[in-house]
Amino acid sequence: MSEKNQKHGDDEMRYEQDPKGFFGSLFAPVAGYGVTFTSFFRPTVTEQYPFEGPFTMPRFHGRHQLNRYADGLEKCIGCELCAWACPADAILVEAGDNKPGAQYSPGERYGRVYQVNYSRCIFCGLCIEACPTRALTMTNDFELADYTRRDLIFEKQQLLAPLEEGMLSAPHPMAEGTTDDNYYRGEVTGPQQSQVDWVKKHRPQDATIESAQSAVTDRQPATSSAQEAKK
Repeated sequence: MSEKNQKHGDDEMRYEQDPKGFFGSLFAPVAGYGVTFTSFFRPTVTEQYPFEGPFTMPRFHGRHQLNRYADGLEKCIGCELCAWACPADAILVEAGDNKPGAQYSPGERYGRVYQVNYSRCIFCGLCIEACPTRALTMTNDFELADYTRRDLIFEKQQLLAPLEEGMLSAPHPMAEGTTDDNYYRGEVTGPQQSQVDWVKKHRPQDATIESAQSAVTDRQPATSSAQEAKK
């Protein structure tokens, strides 16, 4: 060891607080109660949870959700970018190929398997930032506690957004005359008659046919008016 390092090693480092002065020393015993005293005069705010639901912020990071397009096709394309972005390795994605008779999302692939392990998830939101199609978002649902670790692994059907009124359950063909780019740009605003007819033929008992047919019927006058205006 050099003489310089030996000298610094022998020096004793001491840390002392700044002197408080007369008034600081006088009020030091009760200074810690300042916050308590001021809280006496503030209104009491008590959330009656679980009898009354808590109020979360609009951008709260809660349970994940796999979103759909307006015609009911899934937005997830199975690219696995969310799984790669996850720092806790909490997401598992396995892609599948779309086929003419089984089209679940626009394009060539869809998320066949999608799992989120909530015993690992840290709710950082990096996965939703990595998603190129805005298929993955986070809801305000935070009540995810359970009794077993197995039940904390959410499968695709638990994460998939419910079908809204007018949507047609997948699988079904893409909107006629469109590509996946039209879907990404938000140009598909609902199911088409050709899609409804396809589902009627292949799944006549599908519960979403009626609402999708009503949505197509309601949208036809507006489409005709827009076409006439262009002419």
